[in-house]
Amino acid sequence: MYVCSCFGITEQQVREHADKGACTPRKIASACKAGTDCGSCVRRIQALLGRGACPRRELADQGDVDVLGAGTALIPAPGPMASVAA
Repeated sequence: MYVCSCFGITEQQVREHADKGACTPRKIASACKAGTDCGSCVRRIQALLGRGACPRRELADQGDVDVLGAGTALIPAPGPMASVAA
């Protein structure tokens, strides 16, 4: 079934991109343009991705930063909140 009629993207194509690591609507858009024209398919893409659609995303949610390929830990930048907490 088509998800994005603007670019002819199917549910299967969205799932394939998710399996390759495109686990957010923005990454799906980068991979195949779905959601970048009229935007009516973005909610359907979000529903297809869901929480369990991408194992890499679940690992990232658990705090395993290397899964994202960053290779570095997320450290909060110093700013006004840092001085308040100290």
